Amino acid sequence: MLGEGILKGMAETARNFAGSFVSKERLTTVEYPEERIPTFENARVFPFLVYDTNDWEAGLRCVACQICEKECPPKCIYIDKSKDKKPDYAGKQQFYPTRFDIDISVCMSCQICVEVCPFEAIKMDTEFELATGDRFGGLLLDRKQLAKSNEYYHRIHPTEAAEVDVRLAEEKAKANAKAKAAADAAAAKAAAAKPAPHVEGAGD
Repeated sequence: MLGEGILKGMAETARNFAGSFVSKERLTTVEYPEERIPTFENARVFPFLVYDTNDWEAGLRCVACQICEKECPPKCIYIDKSKDKKPDYAGKQQFYPTRFDIDISVCMSCQICVEVCPFEAIKMDTEFELATGDRFGGLLLDRKQLAKSNEYYHRIHPTEAAEVDVRLAEEKAKANAKAKAAADAAAAKAAAAKPAPHVEGAGD
């Protein structure tokens, strides 16, 4: 029927208007900023960097692989890779970003950076109140401004963060088992290659 969608929309509007006088659930207007609608778990705004432990710099999961920088459609991510390596939060020697900036005035919140990151190091935030009078420097966030703890990640995306933690724990357990097996094999090889002690008088 022609115009059926318009009629349904008008009927819904009428129900909300009449119902708002007797039911708060029908009062669809929110008096922002005094009132705020709770953010949905799957909401996404701009990216942030996840870190473990209490030290944001030492605990960053990012290893400056630069995949997100290459895949970013609007090219708003800028990364400089370190020349040296240092232990990450798990104690493994890794490269790290000496610079990690995101220009949120250009970012289109597409989440491609999150999808391509192999280290679960970059995620989407739910914070949207980032307005500033400085349209250039104020909207170019550096790695310290982008760094947020894994606890924060759990707070805004609890289901996703729990799944990531399980996956990372499994990967860490596999890596530890592989390293232990390699160490045991090396020790066994070294023991086998060690010459037997010579006993004086034996075979004389």
